[in-house]
Amino acid sequence: MIRTRIAPSPTGKDVHVGSIATALMNYAWAKKNKGQFIIRIEDTDQSRLVPGGEKKMLETLERIGLKADESPLVGGPHAPYRQSERLEIYKKYAEELVAKGKAYYCTCTPDRLTKMREEQQSKKQIPKYDRQCFKNQVEIVKQVKENNVRHVVRLLIPEGKVTFNDLVRGEVTIENQNLDDQVLLKSDGFPTYHLGVVVDDHLMEITHIIRGEEWLPSTPKHIILYKAFGWELPTYAHNSLLRNPDKSKLSKRKNPVWTSEYLEKGIFPEALLNYLALMGWSHPDGKEIFDLDEYVAVFDVKNIQKTAPVFDPVKLDWMNGEYIRQMDDKKLKIRIMDYIGASYPEDLVMKTVPLIKERIKRLSDYLPLTEFIFKSPTIYEVDLKEKKELFEKIVSKLETVSVWTADKIGEAMMVVCEESKTKRGEFFMNVRVAITGKKISPPLNDSMEILGKDESLKRLKSI
Repeated sequence: MIRTRIAPSPTGKDVHVGSIATALMNYAWAKKNKGQFIIRIEDTDQSRLVPGGEKKMLETLERIGLKADESPLVGGPHAPYRQSERLEIYKKYAEELVAKGKAYYCTCTPDRLTKMREEQQSKKQIPKYDRQCFKNQVEIVKQVKENNVRHVVRLLIPEGKVTFNDLVRGEVTIENQNLDDQVLLKSDGFPTYHLGVVVDDHLMEITHIIRGEEWLPSTPKHIILYKAFGWELPTYAHNSLLRNPDKSKLSKRKNPVWTSEYLEKGIFPEALLNYLALMGWSHPDGKEIFDLDEYVAVFDVKNIQKTAPVFDPVKLDWMNGEYIRQMDDKKLKIRIMDYIGASYPEDLVMKTVPLIKERIKRLSDYLPLTEFIFKSPTIYEVDLKEKKELFEKIVSKLETVSVWTADKIGEAMMVVCEESKTKRGEFFMNVRVAITGKKISPPLNDSMEILGKDESLKRLKSI
């Protein structure tokens, strides 16, 4: 059975959109092959944990539609799915490596390691551990066992090279002499990423590891670990990181990067997934709009592209607008109500949907465009004080309208426009500002029909 996973770390505000793109690939590959998708929390970097971060991440993944078969929320046969609850497991396997001669104890102080690296850098050498403790391992082991000396466990990198096939990058070869004797188990008993990820992926029977390219240089160390334990290797695929439109690395300095920020702006979860599906992958039929089920049906991990995908919020807004336009009016009304809250009259919101459906790109556009429907404007974009006489004529004519519909309203105002010899654009712009406070709004006549005769006349008379 194909089993994939994501292993986010709760060290940020929420799940990064790049992590969602990777999670989507993992989810699709598992579901396409009738396999299982696992969420595991990597919370071993205790100093960087954000309070409530794990809860927020899991909620976001659920909200966006990437539901796990196994996770801290739903449990599963390989629990616990939180690394901080698996410390005894990591200790056991670290000691196994030491016993096999594949790893060793290290008691070097931070000061010594800093001086060592500074000296290596001054000589323009690759910074890596000099194996002083490995050379004195008999004495170090004695100190650790008899005096409980503070120590870490380091991986002993063997001679030779590591070659593996990456489904995205092809054949990759790394010379072992360029690899550091990585710390596997820290002195506080917590594993580093490298030990934790290998042990957990093996015990949780992960078959395919689809992750970001930033982990490509670490993969040889992981393969060395797999071989040291005598475990079967998983299949690797490293996708490219998302870029800004200017090709710089996607960062919160230029654009929002947290998934919840886009959802809070009124981007539909399904639209965001659809857009992220196109990050480093193309639909075989060239389609841009498709749902999650269709993506799962046509996705193939071998078709992940090596080129860095561009994450463009403007294009995302466009796609979300397409979802809005394709949505049934009643369903869109429900989405709007969920977004703006129940304090707005549901029947009034429903009446506005046909007016704004072609005009908004995300749900956060709704209230700025329709706020005048729910309350009279107090600020006007144009000074209308000198138009008082004109508005008196408009009110007088509109008062004669017995059937208050958009077409009848328009016909009555056209009569006043022609009689006053006012340019049509200027005339209706003035009425629009009087009704809405703004020069740009949903269709004026339809808006006045929704407001009703009394409210419309009241606003015109207040000028």
